[in-house]
Amino acid sequence: MTSLHTVPAGLGRLGVAAAAAGLLATVLAAGPAAATPDPGDLPAVRSGVSAGRQAAAAAAIEAGEVPGVDEIVHSDNITHLTNVPKDALQGLNTDLAFQGRYAFAGNYDGFRIYDISNPKVPRTVAQVLCPGSQNDISVSGNLLFLSTDSSRSDNSCTSTTQPATEKSSWEGMKIFDISDKRNPKYVAAVETACGSHTHTLVPRRSSVYVYVSSYSPSDTFPDCRPPHDGISVIKVPRKAPEEAAVVNFPVLFPDGGNPGAPTNPGVSKTTGCHDITVLPSKNLAAGACMGDGLLFSIEDPENPRIIDRVQDNVNFAFWHSATFNQKADKVVFTDELGGGGAATCNEEIGPKRGADGIYDIVGRGDHRKLVFRSYFKIDRPQAATEVCVAHNGSIIPVKGRDLMVQAWYQGGVSVWDFTDSSAPKEIAYFERGPVNLDAVTTAGPWSAYYYNGYIYSNDIAKGFDVLRLDDRRTDPAKRVRIPELNVQTQPDYFDH
Repeated sequence: MTSLHTVPAGLGRLGVAAAAAGLLATVLAAGPAAATPDPGDLPAVRSGVSAGRQAAAAAAIEAGEVPGVDEIVHSDNITHLTNVPKDALQGLNTDLAFQGRYAFAGNYDGFRIYDISNPKVPRTVAQVLCPGSQNDISVSGNLLFLSTDSSRSDNSCTSTTQPATEKSSWEGMKIFDISDKRNPKYVAAVETACGSHTHTLVPRRSSVYVYVSSYSPSDTFPDCRPPHDGISVIKVPRKAPEEAAVVNFPVLFPDGGNPGAPTNPGVSKTTGCHDITVLPSKNLAAGACMGDGLLFSIEDPENPRIIDRVQDNVNFAFWHSATFNQKADKVVFTDELGGGGAATCNEEIGPKRGADGIYDIVGRGDHRKLVFRSYFKIDRPQAATEVCVAHNGSIIPVKGRDLMVQAWYQGGVSVWDFTDSSAPKEIAYFERGPVNLDAVTTAGPWSAYYYNGYIYSNDIAKGFDVLRLDDRRTDPAKRVRIPELNVQTQPDYFDH
């Protein structure tokens, strides 16, 4: 473990163009978005495997070691309530957000809104066609935010793919008015350097700040040239979202960040952040930034300030996402080894790579440090053709315990306990068998989140799943109700 302590310098960036247009909420048909995102969350890929690996996968199924193709298995304390297959939007399903009785599901082709007032029978309220990977999604009040991280011909929802080497190409944030859930209106767009792979909301009363994470610059990209060592900060006035603009580009890595290979073989070079999670009640944020993990203050949301920085150049390949526990004395970082395109839940890779890293936060104020405690990785066997690696999850709100539900692509959904930072353990699971036996294919849950008594999962290939968890260790969470959930903007579950 390496602990690095840095203080970022500010670097201003001008706001970029905003656009407004109406958009029909329900589409009748849509083809897959021809997206070309950066490594870290790749589009669905099928890479052939050897006859021997195919035979091994088939033998594992025959022996009962892994579920059959598309077979559903789960622990006794989980009930699969329903699955809603893809409909008009046939691209990859991505992230989820929640507000009241609605769930908002990202898809490479746009987004879908569900009425989940009856979790057993979710109803589709709207499907919005607006291609552009990843369509990372979040909501705040009457506004919905959508990330575009593939180079497009313009900022409209009818754009086409266009090389990032062309100056006229567009990537960034799109903003919708969702005051009418059946008829979302596209009201603004903000171009950001290197696009928006993911984003994180920092809500304030009159405005919403948006931290935009992006990476992988190139000297050949006019709007994404190195060094790209920070994040874009957008300010969105709630009553005038069309005035949204970039207000800062804080440099988080004045030393350039983790150099990656050959200095640190197998580790991603840091050229930006993949994802940031904020805990507004504590004015804290945790950044998962390719080769680095960050802890920083957001007391001044326009000028985030680094408190501590860590690296794991032994077992972490790509710092993907972060989750605080409720007391804000721990952070779980995920390592997306293989970029969501490889089978990494196997003996060859082992239990410490493609896993979660659990860190305690020790000390006070600006002297707080991230201290590594242990790794967690599911140990259920996976077939050689199944993409499986740590991905998006959320806290399950139970006082006195640190519990989390998490997606693992084709490893399924895992519920685990990290109350003891040094001895995490799985307590429930849900998964499907491999989608095929002849190729390694990106599929399975992208996100799995706990919201108002249920687990919701957006399966990349199979659609929207709703699970009920019945366990004495997690049952107290059923009594916790919150009005809105963007997992990357963690709420204080017990003070709202």
